[in-house]
Amino acid sequence: MSVEDVLFELKQKIQSKLPPDINVTGLEFEGPELVIYTDNPRKLADDAEIIRSLAKDLRKRVVVRPDLKVLADPEGAVKKIKDVVPKEAVLSDFYFDGETGEVVIEAEKPGLVIGRHGATLREITKLIGWTPKVVRTPPVRSSTIANIKDYLRSVQSERKAILKTVGRKIHRDVASKDQWVRITTLGGCREVGRSCMLLSTPESRIIVDCGVNVGSEDSPTPYLYVPEVYPLNQIDAVVLTHAHLDHSGLVPMLYKYGYEGPIYCTPPTRDLVVLLQLDYIDVAGREGKRIPYDSSMIREALKHTITLNYGDVTDIAPDTKLTMHNAGHILGSSIAHFHVGDGLYNVAFTGDFKYERTRLFDPAVNNFPRLETLVIEATYGGANSIQPSRKEAESHFLKIVRDTIKRGGKIVIPAFAVGRSQEVMVVLEEAFRRKAIEEVPVYLDGMIYEATAIHTTYPEYLNNELRDLIFHRGINPFLAECFVQVTSAKQRAEIMDGPPAVILATSGMINGGPIMEYLKGLGPDNRNALVIVGYQAEGTLGRRIQKGWKEIPLSVDGKTQTVKILMEVLTVDGFSGHSDRNQLMEYIRRIYPKPGRVLTNHGDESNCLDLASSIYKRHRIPTMAPMNLETVRLI
Repeated sequence: MSVEDVLFELKQKIQSKLPPDINVTGLEFEGPELVIYTDNPRKLADDAEIIRSLAKDLRKRVVVRPDLKVLADPEGAVKKIKDVVPKEAVLSDFYFDGETGEVVIEAEKPGLVIGRHGATLREITKLIGWTPKVVRTPPVRSSTIANIKDYLRSVQSERKAILKTVGRKIHRDVASKDQWVRITTLGGCREVGRSCMLLSTPESRIIVDCGVNVGSEDSPTPYLYVPEVYPLNQIDAVVLTHAHLDHSGLVPMLYKYGYEGPIYCTPPTRDLVVLLQLDYIDVAGREGKRIPYDSSMIREALKHTITLNYGDVTDIAPDTKLTMHNAGHILGSSIAHFHVGDGLYNVAFTGDFKYERTRLFDPAVNNFPRLETLVIEATYGGANSIQPSRKEAESHFLKIVRDTIKRGGKIVIPAFAVGRSQEVMVVLEEAFRRKAIEEVPVYLDGMIYEATAIHTTYPEYLNNELRDLIFHRGINPFLAECFVQVTSAKQRAEIMDGPPAVILATSGMINGGPIMEYLKGLGPDNRNALVIVGYQAEGTLGRRIQKGWKEIPLSVDGKTQTVKILMEVLTVDGFSGHSDRNQLMEYIRRIYPKPGRVLTNHGDESNCLDLASSIYKRHRIPTMAPMNLETVRLI
C-alpha cells in the first residue's frame, strides 16, 4: 500500500470520528507527526478529548493545524491574544509560522497563557485560528537560540518539504518478512571519543551519536566508510543522546557526504550542538587544524533537526519507535530507548549518564516499559573508579577556593562550557549567598556565558529543587552579580593582574581555548591554583598536567614556548557528569526490567572490560565490551 493510500484511509477514518461540522481539508505526514488540517480549528479546540482519542486509536502523534485561509492576520491576532491573556503573564514576543499555522507566544508566566486545563489556549485558538504554543521568556537572552530561530524562520518552506519527505519515509510499507536486530560499533568502543553506533534491522538503519575525538590526531572520526553505513543516503535517522562533541561533533559532515535524513534530539541538545559545533570549527581554523565541515553544513543539519521532549514516543522508521529519557549528564541529555517491530525487541543506549541527583539534574531514568539490551557507558567503569560524594566534593572544592583566596591567589578552573561550568557556578553562588566563603568575582571565559544563557531558557529540564529556587523563591543562581562575562583579551589581562578571583575557562581538557592564556599568565605563580573538576582523556594536555608535568609547551604568536606550571594543581573528583563505578553497578541493580544483555562502551579498554565482567559476575547478565567495527546480532 502506498503512502497516498494510507493517508486516504486515515482521512476517511478520522472524518468518521469527527463531528459533521468539522471538515478535514488536508492530511499529511510531516516528520513523525500526522498533521490534520481543518477549516474549523475553533471547534476542535473546544474538545481536546477528540485529539487524544484520535492519537490513541491511530497510534500516531496527531497534530491539528488550521487551514491557512482561516487564520487571522498576525497584527489582529496579537491584539486578541493580549485581550484574553492576563497582564500578569507578561507577554514578551510572538512568532507566527505561516507554514504550520502555529504562533509561538513568549511569556514570563506561561501558565497564565495556558490557563486552567488549557482553557485560555483553547480560547486563543477559537479567536485567531492559529495554533498557539507557549514558551517561557528566558531571563538571559541567548544569541545562539535567537540565531537558530531566525534561521529556521528563513527556511520554513524548505523545512516543511523536508518534514513531508521524512514523514513519508517513516510511514512506508514494511517490505521484509525477516526479523533481526543488529548493532554495529563505529566508534567509542574501548575508548573515549568519537562515539557512534549503528542500529539496523531488515527495514531500517539508525545512527546513534556521531562524535569526534578532538584530542586525537590518529583516529579522530568514526568508521563511516564501512559497508554497513554506506551509502549515507540510505540511513533512516540520526539520534543524538547529548551535545558534547565526542557524541555530536561530526554530524554536519554526514550532510557533506550524502545524508539527507533527520536528526532527533531534545530542544536543549539542538541549541547546544549548534553552539559547540560552531566553536569547534572556529577553534580548529584558528589553530591551523583540518576542518571537517564548514558552517553551511551546521545550518543544513539544523534544518533537518526534529526535537523531541522526554517521554514522547515517536515513529522514526517503519519498524522503530524512539523515546528519550533524562540521562542526568548535561542539559537535555538523553537515554535513547528504541522499540523495534510490534513488540519484537527493545534496546536502550545510555549515552553519558549520571545515576545521582546533582545540583542541576535528577538522576538518570532507570525504568522502561520493556528492555532486552542495554548499551551502557563505562567512563568510570574500572574497579577503582570510585568518586567521593557530591557533598564531599563540594566541601573539598570550597576549601581550595578559601585557601587560595587567603594567600592572594586566583583559582583557575578548566571547565567544559556545558555541564561542569554550571554545576560549579551553582555551588559558588550558594556558598557566597550563605557567607560560607568570601565573595570574589567569578569570571566566565569562552562559551560558558552563552551556554549558561541556554540553561536559563530551559528551566523545565533542571531538577525540581533548582526550579523551585528560580520560580517560587525568586533566586536564579545563574543571574547572580558575582558572575562576570569575559569579552576581550584586554579584560583577560586585567583579570590576571587583578585581585583574587575564580576563573572558569574553556576548554575542559586544556586542549585549546582561553584556558591556555590563563596558564601562560598565572601558571608560574605558586599562589594560584589550577583546579581540575572534569575528566581528562589520555593524550590531552590536561591529563599531562594532572600527572605532574611542571613544564608544558604552549604556542605563543605561532612559536612554541615552554611555560612553567608552579601553581598548585588539584583534582576535585565528584563533579563529573558521569556515573562512577558504584553508580554504574547500582544502575544495573535497580534497572527495570532487567535487560537480557549488556554492552559496555565509552571508556578506556580496561574500564569497559572490567565493568562488563563485573556485571556478569554479580547479575549473571550476558555482557560484552565490543571493539570498534564489530557487529552484534541481538535477535
